[in-house]
Amino acid sequence: MSTVSSPPEETLASVVIVDYGLGNLRSVTRGLERAGADVEITDDPAAFTAADGVVLPGVGAFREGVENADPLREDLLAVAESGTPLFGICLGMQMLLTTSEEGETDGESAVQGLDLIPGTNVRFAEGQKVPHMGWNELEVQREHPLVEGVDGNYAYFVHSYYAAPDDENAVVATTAYDREFPSIVANEAGTVFGTQFHPEKSGETGLQILRNFVEICATE
Repeated sequence: MSTVSSPPEETLASVVIVDYGLGNLRSVTRGLERAGADVEITDDPAAFTAADGVVLPGVGAFREGVENADPLREDLLAVAESGTPLFGICLGMQMLLTTSEEGETDGESAVQGLDLIPGTNVRFAEGQKVPHMGWNELEVQREHPLVEGVDGNYAYFVHSYYAAPDDENAVVATTAYDREFPSIVANEAGTVFGTQFHPEKSGETGLQILRNFVEICATE
């Protein structure tokens, strides 16, 4: 299935949003269009190959996300291998990692993420209110084109688990919620990255990040 949105007045890059049955695709589409992208929502791997960038959205449980996206696993790995920017949002970001404690805590065995950013997703500590919901500050830890102009800005979060990459250099930005956790991560090459928060729900901060993403897609 494939849905093509109306193109923006000035198209800077073509972006595919991966449709695997989870995620608020319409709001992500609107945000990307405002940022200058020509957006297609699809589960067609041929479209992934043709696009300037690919977005993996997602809300919900890690297991459900991984199982739903599993038919597209090799195609998503091929996107990463090709160097085409791959942007995971919320659950989509968590799926870029290797695994999650989520299955273990509900008595089920772990499922394997995409392992593009080695690490695991861990639950907030006992006693912390979950889900973490609301606006929190982004503290940029290292340079990456995705975070141009957003250090110290606030973004909107809804989650109970957070990424814990094996390599601390994978952490691009952090956020404090009783403890500091990675809120933006990226692989070593910098072409696979994700945000734990929802840029499409984060006002001007989110729009800046989406603009940054579109510019990355336009220059890769």
